[in-house]
Amino acid sequence: MIKNFSDHSANERTFLAWVRNAIAVMAFGFIVEKFDLFLEVAAPSLAGRALSLPGQKFGNIAGLILIIVGIAMVAITAVRFMINAKFIDSEETHSYSGSRFDVALALLLVLLGAALFVYLSHAVITTS
Repeated sequence: MIKNFSDHSANERTFLAWVRNAIAVMAFGFIVEKFDLFLEVAAPSLAGRALSLPGQKFGNIAGLILIIVGIAMVAITAVRFMINAKFIDSEETHSYSGSRFDVALALLLVLLGAALFVYLSHAVITTS
């Protein structure tokens, strides 16, 4: 039997969950970037006006940021997986310091989501 097998499997499941979430964030970034192209074509007929040039760039930038955040998530979680694997096998006690990254990532995604909501509502809803 492998020493501390249940801890190592929990570490691996956590790692795989982070990787799945990172893939979802990258896919969402791709969709945001491609949806911006849809808005560029559809906005004149939906809202009776074209998207402004800064608006067109915002969707592309937001999509690229989401893709970069997803890539960073994979890299950081791989490092955390290896560090936690060493800590599991270690005889000494270690403190957990990973929650700062989790909170910072959540805050970044909330801010980006709010910005995308404002952008989408401005691009689709007609202003009289």
